[in-house]
Amino acid sequence: MESRRNFLKAAGAATTAGMVGAAGCLGSFGGDPYVDGQMTFLMSPTEPQDQMKAQYEPIGERFVDHIDPIGEDDLQMSYSEDYGATLEGLDSGNADVAETGPFAAALGVNSDKVDIVLQRKAYGGWEYSSFIVAPKGSDIEEPSDLEGADIAFADALSASGSLYPLSMIKEETDLSLPEEPGSATGADFNPQWTTHIEASNAAADGTVDAAGVGDFAYFTNEDELQVVAERSGIPRAPIVVSPELSDDEKENIVTAFTEAPDEMYYGADGEADTDDDVWFDDVRERGVDTYQPVVDTAENLGYGEEIFG
Repeated sequence: MESRRNFLKAAGAATTAGMVGAAGCLGSFGGDPYVDGQMTFLMSPTEPQDQMKAQYEPIGERFVDHIDPIGEDDLQMSYSEDYGATLEGLDSGNADVAETGPFAAALGVNSDKVDIVLQRKAYGGWEYSSFIVAPKGSDIEEPSDLEGADIAFADALSASGSLYPLSMIKEETDLSLPEEPGSATGADFNPQWTTHIEASNAAADGTVDAAGVGDFAYFTNEDELQVVAERSGIPRAPIVVSPELSDDEKENIVTAFTEAPDEMYYGADGEADTDDDVWFDDVRERGVDTYQPVVDTAENLGYGEEIFG
């Protein structure tokens, strides 16, 4: 299975032959919530749009087949602009179910904007790792060497690509951190936020001095990178639903995933181990308690839900 790749922003709604429903960026999605007979599923902006549409086509088909009264015309598969927009969509009832990052989901539960219902499994485990990396042969060998460095991070609210790398810097150095993720203000280094793969690529080719990324992005360029710091044991990203849904509606979504055949993960071509496989390969029922360590990390950094502003 290919690792996650750079998300290419696309404007407006787009459709692809064979894709269930419409796929567009958040801001154009809408319609009535599932409670009124329509469903909107939000995909995280972590990979190219065409790639994710192919990956998630069987998941859309599974919703249509499993959840009554959702039909092909009642389902919309949409891109979210960012994690904050995902939480707002679910909170408002304009979206019903979404994938998102561990930190965003946990904070969303704390503010009653989402309910966590599932944890995903990928690359052989329910947990994953965060890395700070530098170009191979760099003089940056430990976090204390990062003063004044140009550092690329993933999405500002990414657990493995932003929060955990910042936490490692805080715990292992005396360097000042940004006042909030996504802003360089107050930092003793020069942060920038992009995507996991772009950050990894920038470190691999020496465009930046270092990068904070999830394990899949590190392994993409492993031969060109050296590890500066690592943190393991991060719970893999959840599936979340709108708190506006009834218990029965939430349970229908849960069983649509937990009782699905393996083919749901194989992408549009229906074949395993090809380019359009979805990045995860299993799910299990879990709630916010699983993601409390991520919230604790954010609180240790002094970050709360206000960073979504």
